[in-house]
Amino acid sequence: MSTLHQQDPELYDLAGEYVLGTLAADERRQLEQRLAQDEPLRAAVAEWEERLHPLTGLVVPQTPSTRLWPRVERSLDALARAREAAEPARGWRRLGLWRGLTAASLAMSLLLAAVLVYRPLPEPRYIVVLVAPEDRAPGWLVQARDPREVQLIPLASVEVPADKVLEFWTKGDDWSQPVSLGLVAPGERLRITMDELPPLAPNQLFELTLEQAGGSPTGLPTGPIQFIGRAVEL
Repeated sequence: MSTLHQQDPELYDLAGEYVLGTLAADERRQLEQRLAQDEPLRAAVAEWEERLHPLTGLVVPQTPSTRLWPRVERSLDALARAREAAEPARGWRRLGLWRGLTAASLAMSLLLAAVLVYRPLPEPRYIVVLVAPEDRAPGWLVQARDPREVQLIPLASVEVPADKVLEFWTKGDDWSQPVSLGLVAPGERLRITMDELPPLAPNQLFELTLEQAGGSPTGLPTGPIQFIGRAVEL
C-alpha cells in the first residue's frame, strides 16, 4: 500500500477526489489554495495522477452530437428554476465548464469515479476496463484486490440473446491459450478466485465472448468478442 496512504489516508483520499474531479467547486478551490504550501498534498496529487494516467488511453475521443448541448442547457435551466423556486434567496448560475465537456471526457469521468468507489485496495492493484470492440464503449470493470482474485463489475446495461450466454476469459502474455473464468449474467457482479492460474500480471488479456447456452463446447472462445481489455497495474 502507498506510504502516503498509510501516513494520512484522509489526505490521500482527498487528493484522489481532486484528481478525479469529483470535489465540489468550493472544496476544489480550497484544495488548490493549499497545494502551494502543502508538500504532502502535492505528493498525493502527483501519485494519483501517475496511477490514473494509463486509463486516459482507454477511451477514444468522440465528437458529441449537435443535439447534446441544447439538451444539457435545458436540463441545467430546469434545475436552476427548481432551485430558485425552492430557495429564492439563493441564486444559481450555470458553470462554463459544461460547455467544455465532450462525450468522451464524461465517459472517462464516470469510469474513473467507478475506480474511486472501489478503492482503497492492497498493493499490487490491477484494473481492466472491458470495452466493446466496435465503439470502445466501456461495459465492464475488472478489479483485482490481489494477483489471484478479480472482481467483475458491470458498468453498463448489456443485452444477450435468449439462446446465448456471456463467458469470461483471461490469457497471460506467455500462456498458450485463454482460460475460462466462468459464465456471466448481464448486470451480474462476480468475485472470481484464480488459485489454479499464474498470478495476475500487467497486460494480461480479459474478454467476454458470446457463446451458446452452457458455455463454449471446446473450452476455448468460439463466439464473437463482446468486451475486451488488458490489465493495468496502478
